[in-house]
Amino acid sequence: MKKQGGSPSAALVAALGSVCLLAPAHADQRLASSDINKLTIEQLGDVAITSVSKRAEPLSEAPAAVYVISHDDIVRSGAMTIPEILRLAPNLFVAQTSPSNYVITARGFSGNSAAQNFSDKLLVLIDGRSVYNPLFSGMYWDMQDVPVEDIERIEIISGPGATLWGANAVNGVINIVTRKSSDTQGGILQFGIGNKYASASLQYGGRLSDDLTYRAYIETFRDRSFEASQHQGWYKPQGGFRIDWTPGDDALTVQGDLYDGRENNGADPDGLIAGGNISANWRHDFEDGSSLQVLAYYDNVQRTTTGGSAGFTVDTYNVDAQYNFMLGSWNTIVVGVGQRLSHYSIRDQIGPVTSLLFVPNKGDLNLTNVFVQDQMALSDNVALTLGLKLESDPYSGITPMPSARATWRLDDGSTLWAAVSYAIRSPTPFDTHVQENLGTTPFLKGAPDFLPEKLTAYELGYRTQLSDSAALSVSAFDDEYDDLKSIELDKTTGFLPLRWGNGMRGHVYGVEAWATYEAADWWKLSAGANIQAETFRFKPGASGLLGLSQQGNDPHHQALLRSSMNLTDRVSFDADLRYVGQLPDPHVPSYVEMNARLAWMMTDRIELSLSGYNLLHDRHQEFVPGNAVTRSVFVNTRWKF
Repeated sequence: MKKQGGSPSAALVAALGSVCLLAPAHADQRLASSDINKLTIEQLGDVAITSVSKRAEPLSEAPAAVYVISHDDIVRSGAMTIPEILRLAPNLFVAQTSPSNYVITARGFSGNSAAQNFSDKLLVLIDGRSVYNPLFSGMYWDMQDVPVEDIERIEIISGPGATLWGANAVNGVINIVTRKSSDTQGGILQFGIGNKYASASLQYGGRLSDDLTYRAYIETFRDRSFEASQHQGWYKPQGGFRIDWTPGDDALTVQGDLYDGRENNGADPDGLIAGGNISANWRHDFEDGSSLQVLAYYDNVQRTTTGGSAGFTVDTYNVDAQYNFMLGSWNTIVVGVGQRLSHYSIRDQIGPVTSLLFVPNKGDLNLTNVFVQDQMALSDNVALTLGLKLESDPYSGITPMPSARATWRLDDGSTLWAAVSYAIRSPTPFDTHVQENLGTTPFLKGAPDFLPEKLTAYELGYRTQLSDSAALSVSAFDDEYDDLKSIELDKTTGFLPLRWGNGMRGHVYGVEAWATYEAADWWKLSAGANIQAETFRFKPGASGLLGLSQQGNDPHHQALLRSSMNLTDRVSFDADLRYVGQLPDPHVPSYVEMNARLAWMMTDRIELSLSGYNLLHDRHQEFVPGNAVTRSVFVNTRWKF
């Protein structure tokens, strides 16, 4: 792994400035101002998404609770990181615990670190590449970064998507879709600084022929501690590329990224992160309307501490293939197969009082799947979608994950949908091979017979265009969980070592809703809210240790209001007001906060913006354990050449 420095390279910033000075003044590409009216409310419903059915379909007809964050929404929000962008989704819970760490969930299960239980039921994809960590099924959000300029949209499904996406798509799927390199031609130089955050980036896209385009980027940032005494700042330089080749009926995309960062941990050793990925996605469209797609990628993830006393490395090799075709005039079928191999190696942390070990500390995780989904047009207005995935993992063998989804198009602007789905969270090395010691005494051990955590979900939704200027989506869900993780007594000794078990059941139900309203041709409003209730209980014979709160600490309700205005042809103002209800155990008070961004197109190429985050309070708590999040401001300059 690359040797870490102490701060973002001054040479990099200087190089970016040099490129700025040397850029050709006669460049043809201009920086177009963000326009909230590029798509009408009706056109927004026709935006094609792929996360629900693994094929393009209009958002208005998708049989799932899916929210889409557009490219314009992202740019105009002023958000600089993936977790902060995800605050724009009303069907997610987002809580920041430090400058580099977040807890993000859909429909509950935020975890409880005191019970060694983490948020682990959300699948996150970047252009089809899975980025959740196979060691514990959770997310390291500090390792996920996509330049804001390059995000086409983010599709967020709340609810299971395991039939198509597999064993971690339990409570939701986040699919980050990046822009084609043909859509990012020319150069963009960005430099920003604030009281907590500073960043710089350079990107350039070009065309080698009529059907061959590329882009490459490099970026770096420094995120300071919330408080001067905390010493929890971090930085992460990153670079990457994308190439798109579209000869005839074929489309080939090759892309990759490299990153290397350092996180300050106060008195503890600093955390070092590094990694990279490369992927190739090929698609061929046949004359009969069918298509074949193959995705292959390699992903390397490294986390360690200064001195190398603890950490891990995961290398993932993946290949997926899917075939879309019509059978007769009313069956649209998707079939696919996938193979993923993850090799992991863990350096164990040994301390004076505790030790956390993995026994064995290295291994291979082999995940194989096949799936089929058939969308049947029962009439002009009614469609039924049946799907089944068979997935084989190293610990639980072959698991079937079926789903049934129905849509009824009531009229040209309204759709009613319903779904019944089954999903699992597969066991991981953390469930089966972990061992925590107190001194030399084993205190907690994994369970080789740990079972998958199971979900049966029932959903009902309604999506409608109320008028030419207003749209509404409402969904209700009733989720039944079984074999949830718990801590159990050793069956032989009656006490220590404690063991992971499957001694809990859960019931989560609620309602999610969001709406968009075009108040004027220069002003768009959007709002969203969710309400949910969670009940958990121990199964007969379970120990009951650590109580029911070990599954998570989630708000009962949340709300979001967003306003986007074009004050003039060159000045825009955006504001997001969010409310998060109290967290019950450990108790965290409810809070209301606001982010805002004022942007001015100084010329056709140069934009200057001022963003403010958490403006209503000097500091507020979002999660426990975690640090209070503080108010911050950020001034950013973007120049396109």
